[in-house]
Amino acid sequence: MPALTLREVLALDPVRAAGPELLAGADALDRPVRWVHSSEVYEGANFLDGGELLLTNGFGLTDVGDEVRRRYVRELAARGAAGLAVEIGRSLPSMPPEVTDEARARGLPLLALHRVVPFVRITEAANRAIVARGLSGRAVVRPWGDDHTAALLADLADRAALNQPEVEARSALAGFHPGPGARLIGVSVHGTRETGTVDRAVRLLGGAAVMRAAFPGDVLALVALPDTGGRAGAGRGGTGAGVGAGLGSRDPVRAVQEALRTVAGAGLTVAVGHAVDAGGGWLHWSETLRAARTTLELALTVPSAEPAPAQGPLVTSARALALERELTRGGIAANRERLTALVRHTLGPLLAWEAAHASDLVRTLEVHLRHGCSPTRTAALLHIGRQSLYQRLERIETLLDLEIDDPDLLGELLTAACAHRVVRGTAVVVGGLRTVA
Repeated sequence: MPALTLREVLALDPVRAAGPELLAGADALDRPVRWVHSSEVYEGANFLDGGELLLTNGFGLTDVGDEVRRRYVRELAARGAAGLAVEIGRSLPSMPPEVTDEARARGLPLLALHRVVPFVRITEAANRAIVARGLSGRAVVRPWGDDHTAALLADLADRAALNQPEVEARSALAGFHPGPGARLIGVSVHGTRETGTVDRAVRLLGGAAVMRAAFPGDVLALVALPDTGGRAGAGRGGTGAGVGAGLGSRDPVRAVQEALRTVAGAGLTVAVGHAVDAGGGWLHWSETLRAARTTLELALTVPSAEPAPAQGPLVTSARALALERELTRGGIAANRERLTALVRHTLGPLLAWEAAHASDLVRTLEVHLRHGCSPTRTAALLHIGRQSLYQRLERIETLLDLEIDDPDLLGELLTAACAHRVVRGTAVVVGGLRTVA
């Protein structure tokens, strides 16, 4: 039996419930679908490896020009996307004619979804069907090699309907046996189709178990660090001193980050989830995997608060981007007006100054606050002298008419600075075909 086709995906109940209308690509309905993604991030085709059906609410198509829309469709077709499905009626009242025209010219199946169905229902149903077809042993096209491992990781990441005995049985089938008291950390890696980075990090950690698989777009893994007894900082997710020996950390999340930072190649983006108890149930396993994936998407779309390393990978964690995640909960589009108002209210004088002068005051403020208002650390991260930093901080305090280290203001200032980066990054992305909705 061949791989699941686009025609078969369209026959699934959640897809039919969305009222799909085929606008282009009728001759390509029998092409195989390797995976179904829902994304509000307009990265062009950079997220795709070929064979994916992409779902989007269409927000990023609303405020861009005709040529940008055409280029977006061209790039999807060039990367071999199986199709594009756009929700109609909320962000987008109708399908832009240039999108339809370009899809027809490229032979790219284009679907208008006329009824609102949560994309998670569509992706869950479709990807479970894809995995089931692969597990049957009859698939011609397989999106990954180790079907049992990939299927379980996909179900956990999508929070599919599972139960604890099933998860334990399937993890054992995949060769994953976290011991009693083990701490699980989800990992998502973008920029490679190989699991070697995760494997090398696990070897460096020593004594860790791992379940990992390569998916279209990223590598997903669950790393299990063994309980060595005498957890440090248990309230913050710490583990014993034996975990990550030689990496200078008794904190499991930091130990995994340091291992990945050591072995990952330049150009990779790596996100690490929370540390959870292996015995806490499959929902905890799902939680750390989902946190890793959400963090990866933020790391790829929201500019970093600090200057990016000149060489090497970008390795971050769910807790490092906790504020960004909270500010964008429910999507950037839904929060854009609120975040813009917060930034204008709190940082208005700084923004006015930066509009008229070449300066970097807002980022200086955020880096300073994120690092405990330490002048030494802030100056080092910004690659400036301490005297230059003091001049910037004095300028900030003068413009805002406040003292930066006032404890009552720290939360508001940091939140506003982070919100400014989120909104500013979104605006830049729109112009470069990387719209975040």
